[in-house]
Amino acid sequence: MKLLITGNMGYIGPVTVERLRQTIPGLHILGLDMGYFAHCLAGAAQLPETLVDTQYFADLRTFSPDILRGVDAVIHLAAISNDPIGNQFEQVTHAVNLKAGERLAHAAKAAGVKAFVFASSCSMYGSGSDAPRTEDAELAPLTAYAKSKVGMEKCLRELADDSFRVTSLRFSTACGMSPRIRLDLVLNDFVASALTTGEIMVLSDGTPWRPLVHVRDMARAIEWAVRRDASNGGDFVAVNIGTNSFNYMISDLARATADCLPGTSISINTSAPSDKRSYRVDFSLYERLAPAHQPEFGLHACVEEIVRGLKDIQFADRNFRQSRLIRLVTLKEHQRAGLLDESLCWAAKR
Repeated sequence: MKLLITGNMGYIGPVTVERLRQTIPGLHILGLDMGYFAHCLAGAAQLPETLVDTQYFADLRTFSPDILRGVDAVIHLAAISNDPIGNQFEQVTHAVNLKAGERLAHAAKAAGVKAFVFASSCSMYGSGSDAPRTEDAELAPLTAYAKSKVGMEKCLRELADDSFRVTSLRFSTACGMSPRIRLDLVLNDFVASALTTGEIMVLSDGTPWRPLVHVRDMARAIEWAVRRDASNGGDFVAVNIGTNSFNYMISDLARATADCLPGTSISINTSAPSDKRSYRVDFSLYERLAPAHQPEFGLHACVEEIVRGLKDIQFADRNFRQSRLIRLVTLKEHQRAGLLDESLCWAAKR
């Protein structure tokens, strides 16, 4: 099988490639990535891309469709990720996540790609009641990032047929160690802060709900989606990825982190305005469709794994929120160095 993975040089990609190498024999893997975060390694023993057969450094907005020749499946991870980046680069988020994503999907179908796996997000549920959201729930995206995921799903639903099988994985908020760990994700941030300062500062009032999923469990879901037959979910399926036991309030995530690191203090901004980005999610469909690929990490196991991982790399940066492990900081560093323009394209002359 020949696979193309877009965005393979980010947080999820290296873990996904490792998983696929272990579970699907005979793979030929192509990677396509802009390389924004290629240098943001955290204790990796080797460059993760040594597990890829061919690496393309290309912009999703302008890549050559020739790359898709002979490809059996596409795993589409590439995106301008998270809300802080989307807030500052709203037009770029729309251009990359939606317009370029649509271009990729149409080109993949035209090239004869049989399976398309899309990294979507539970953030598209936005705000509302505390009732857990199923895949049929009303979508209420609040940010440029979430809106782009809704638009991309609409495109893929229209393209899907018996020759182009689409699986849209609505991921919970990611967490856990990776060769390119991100510390701009809530649980990863809490652990890093507790380790380096002995304190966790919750900027909201702590009441918003978040479902979480470990990055390795995300890779398990991607493997399932690549292998999925149309008889299991249809030509198109959108499915929440996570587990019902991993829905927590932000304040609970802070307490769980402190439990694993005794002596950690917690401060919660009880006077903060209500954060509308609050949603609980129901994962019953994923449990029915993929019983052999259910998440293995719970909250405390995840916190303990992040603690071990950061200690193993002797992580001690109290100012980590200004480091290259924060995606927006890295993009801004590239811009200050004249490497990226205002559209987040690599400068023509470097």
